[in-house]
Amino acid sequence: MSSQTLHLRAICFAIAGFTFWVLTDSAMKLAGRSLLPNYEIVAFLGIFMAMFISLYALVRGEVKELWPKRPTRLLGRASLDVANNLCVVIALRHLSLTLFYILVFTSPLLVAVLGRIFLKERLDWRKATAILAGFLGVVVAVYPSRSSGSSAWAGFAACVVCVTCFSVAVVWSRVISQTERAESMTWFSALLSAAVGLAGMLFHAAPLDSRLFVALLAMGLLCAIGSICIVVALRYTTAATVSQYHYTQLVVGSVVAYFLFNEKPTIWMLSGAVLIIAAGLYIALWAPDANRGA
Repeated sequence: MSSQTLHLRAICFAIAGFTFWVLTDSAMKLAGRSLLPNYEIVAFLGIFMAMFISLYALVRGEVKELWPKRPTRLLGRASLDVANNLCVVIALRHLSLTLFYILVFTSPLLVAVLGRIFLKERLDWRKATAILAGFLGVVVAVYPSRSSGSSAWAGFAACVVCVTCFSVAVVWSRVISQTERAESMTWFSALLSAAVGLAGMLFHAAPLDSRLFVALLAMGLLCAIGSICIVVALRYTTAATVSQYHYTQLVVGSVVAYFLFNEKPTIWMLSGAVLIIAAGLYIALWAPDANRGA
């Protein structure tokens, strides 16, 4: 299979994965409007993710292959996922969906730097310029939110943790995805999320109604599909390239936020989106793959 075909396949899986994550976050925001504790939402996220992945493996006759080959390596990545999931719940309770995505778009820049330092991935000036242009789009898009009140600081702090955990997890996934199956990595993270959340529920748990149950069920299914897509994409290209398509969430997230939460994008957000999309298209179609010639 040619490098161009592998690169295109990675792009498709990355965009699909981030799209499913937008839908996951939308379901999570709906659940966050309830009185459910943050850890209880994380618990059901892990439970339903593990359940759906197990059913998928059962249908394919691959249940035994869900257990990772090197569990200790996955434990660190799974811990990052748990912290990320918990902070996403907190952030979405304090911030609008649109603003949340604008803030987490700092992760591609961090992933590119981490990939260069730890994975020795090439980062030529053209790709670096495109990533910085995308980050400039984030700055432009976030400009109207500069006057947000102090009540949003918990959401901002949670986003910082989200970006850090996600970026480190993406770089680490690039290493372990060469030997571990995507389903195994996602399943293992789901189990740890369920365990941590259930431990919190031993002290306090809120009751579920039918609407909440459906939202949590959808959240687990969508997150499982999105996580698998991202891990598969990391098999075919670099962490920096995959992370670049995080920017597509701005478009999908704005549409979902408008129809579900009546959040309307401002002219600043639209202007920033132009820069973000242009940077993403350049990376996808014209920038040389960071692995080429390495």
